[in-house]
Amino acid sequence: MTISERMFQIMEEQEITQAELSRKTGISERTISDWRHKKTNPGADKIMIICEVLQINPKTLLIGEGREHTEVSYSLEGDTSSLVEEKLVYNYREFSEEKKRRLLAYMNMLENTKE
Repeated sequence: MTISERMFQIMEEQEITQAELSRKTGISERTISDWRHKKTNPGADKIMIICEVLQINPKTLLIGEGREHTEVSYSLEGDTSSLVEEKLVYNYREFSEEKKRRLLAYMNMLENTKE
């Protein structure tokens, strides 16, 4: 099963429409529709926001494991910074050396990006 197929399956289970996902993520409805009809997957830059809205961890979306953790929200809003930090540290420790290098490069790019 592809990432987008898994995403649409979870959306269906949660009764979330493409329009609602678009509104909550800021991803255009057209893009979400393309993932369904062209059978393409969301880019890496969209994964975390989709996981946040669907209240799943990235492992669930990416490889279909970890559905038992769907109640946990990794929202950046409110008083959840320790949960987000725990998730980041946990995932970092599980990453291969290559993934760690890629993540650090992405973080460096973000630090140098104007908001």
